[in-house]
Amino acid sequence: MFERLFTHPFWAYRTGRFAFASGWPVWVLITLIVLGAVAIAIVLSRRRMLGPAKLVLLGGMQTALLALVLCMVWRPVLNVERVRDRENVLAVAIDTSASMAYGDGGQSRLQQAVAALQSTAVKTWRNTFDLRLFSYAAQTTSITTLDAIPPAGQQTRIGDALLQLLQTGASVPLAGIVLITDGAENGGTLSEARLAEIASYGVPVHTVGVGPERNPNDLEIEQLQVPSVAPAAATLTAEIVVRHDGKGATRLKVYDQERLLAAKRLALPADNDLTSYRIEIPSGEPGTHDLRFTLDALAGERNLINNSRAHVLNVPARKRRVLYVEGEPRWEYKFIRRALEGERGLRLTSTVHTTPNKYFRQGIDSPGELTGGFPVEAAELFAYDAVIIGSFDAATLSTRQHQLLKQFVDQRGGTVLLLAGSSGLSAGAWENAELARALPTHLPERQPRSFIQRGASAQPTIYGLESAVARFDAEPKRNGELWKSLPPLADFQELGRLKPGAIVLLDAVTDRVRMPLLVWQHYGRGATYILGTASTLRWQMQNAPEDQRHEMFWRQLAHALADTAPARATLSSERAVYDDERRVALNAELRDEQFAPLNDARVELLVAPEADKSFNVQMQPSGDNDGRYIANIDAPSTGLYRIDMSAHSGTVDVGSASTYVRRNDGVLEHFGARQNRAVLERIAAMTGGRYWELEDLDQLAAAIPYSRAGIVERQTLDLWNLPIVFIALLVLKLGEWLLRLRWGRI
Repeated sequence: MFERLFTHPFWAYRTGRFAFASGWPVWVLITLIVLGAVAIAIVLSRRRMLGPAKLVLLGGMQTALLALVLCMVWRPVLNVERVRDRENVLAVAIDTSASMAYGDGGQSRLQQAVAALQSTAVKTWRNTFDLRLFSYAAQTTSITTLDAIPPAGQQTRIGDALLQLLQTGASVPLAGIVLITDGAENGGTLSEARLAEIASYGVPVHTVGVGPERNPNDLEIEQLQVPSVAPAAATLTAEIVVRHDGKGATRLKVYDQERLLAAKRLALPADNDLTSYRIEIPSGEPGTHDLRFTLDALAGERNLINNSRAHVLNVPARKRRVLYVEGEPRWEYKFIRRALEGERGLRLTSTVHTTPNKYFRQGIDSPGELTGGFPVEAAELFAYDAVIIGSFDAATLSTRQHQLLKQFVDQRGGTVLLLAGSSGLSAGAWENAELARALPTHLPERQPRSFIQRGASAQPTIYGLESAVARFDAEPKRNGELWKSLPPLADFQELGRLKPGAIVLLDAVTDRVRMPLLVWQHYGRGATYILGTASTLRWQMQNAPEDQRHEMFWRQLAHALADTAPARATLSSERAVYDDERRVALNAELRDEQFAPLNDARVELLVAPEADKSFNVQMQPSGDNDGRYIANIDAPSTGLYRIDMSAHSGTVDVGSASTYVRRNDGVLEHFGARQNRAVLERIAAMTGGRYWELEDLDQLAAAIPYSRAGIVERQTLDLWNLPIVFIALLVLKLGEWLLRLRWGRI
């Protein structure tokens, strides 16, 4: 209908430039129209009996008629650029990944796309272009006909497909690419750099979206965050993000292989597509735990694969070592030690300065350990993962020991916690120690009575509520109530001004002030903490014996101190689970007893797949002299892979480490299986193309010839003889005559 009235296609008007072909000045045209309008106004002004409104209407119609006739005299044209017929190539790339097998009404998305192409689009394109068909998933393949579609692939790599088509089409006049897909890119091939590279070819990519953008009858675990390493018998908090397009409810279950670890009912709100949830799970016994997080299916839900995600949790048998140093016997020491002694993942070694030359030691490995009260050699101090210093005067340590304590944080990557006390923090002159530069606050100058008795309640900050240190319950509201019901503290020590990187986990709250109580910050490879009270024992003394909040706090805090400290030999993978990807990237880091980088080691991996034979891989130095070694292994079969690392420097055994990864196949395509319109619109916008829905494929076929890529020719299209012009002239004149007839004033 449009072309019947306007002669030329809609896309010629959209992309063309309007001009006058007569060559006469446009200002003359405008002047004549203005003069004509004035003359019409003068003539009509003599017929005042019609009234102002009728005169304006008649004048407008006569002026429009005059302007239209004058414009036709100036010969209006449309200058367009159109591809030359049969001299350009058009590439049509069809997504044949597994997500295209989903569909509604008995037809898959791929079948719907093929049917739409076969109806009219392919025939129309062949009249104008040298049409070339391609299919792509993980690989891009040329196909001769739409009946030669290959089997579904296990990954969608849109960026690779586009780049391959552009590179192979560099020697031919490529007028454009039609990309038919649901946009479920999962190969990591659409980075900003890759999109810029695709756009640099100057070839428009027209994206055609297939499939629904929302699926109310589908649940998906979009994200899963769980530690990959955890101590034995600990409680972990897993965070999941569930995608849902409608209101409802489901149940989240966590399995260790076939053993149920935890379950939680999840309410799915109607006003949000993505909802975050937390669930607490036990880490269990030392060893490898093959975890599975699963959502119960909705009624009639078809895609159940995306309801589950796997995770590999490694619980090492080695206990984290914590050194606790006290300058005086006090009740806080007794209760802290009692709380930590029962924690299976920690080994507490403590020393208390009882008399000027005597120390009371507990939890030592040998009679010679800590005979001087505090380590004097780096190897001895660096054997610990965390250090807690209580009411201990800084002057008790030598200059060398102060340097070692700072190196313990900065170089070794350990954590130091300073506690309040009569000889702690500023009362022990720690503001002048070497460690002061690593502390999260600027400790105030030493004062005679900086540690005083004053009541205050401990309350978590917004950061504390998110931290595992201050978590008595996974539910934030319940957690806050448990903190408010704790007995008040009996003392508090001022911590001083916060440093820029400091994070406050607990505040001390009184009737008048709210001041930081527990503060920490990163420093170098490690971290430092300050706790401004010595009366947490009241949380145990003034509560029922079965109340475990005091023990929970100190165990969680001790794990936060010790669990982040790296071992001398570490081995890690980029992620714990590899879905539809055979390449597993591994990183190792080696340190000597002083925790200096070890760069001359021979590092070997023993890879033991669950289903295949074991094999060895040699790791190579990273080249940065930072003690790091890298390796990539091929993991062709599915299942669990155990990877053991052994390192030697000459004949000396440097250390060993192990890690586990899981390899899955045929999983990735079932996640994010909705149409990702935002990605498709971005591709089209960056390349000069347009986004289209599958139902609009006929319009796309009409628009592509007016692309400016490939071999184009300029055309000048006359507009003076359009049917719509003559219809407009007729309507204007006939309308004026009918109005005059109605008013009786012809």
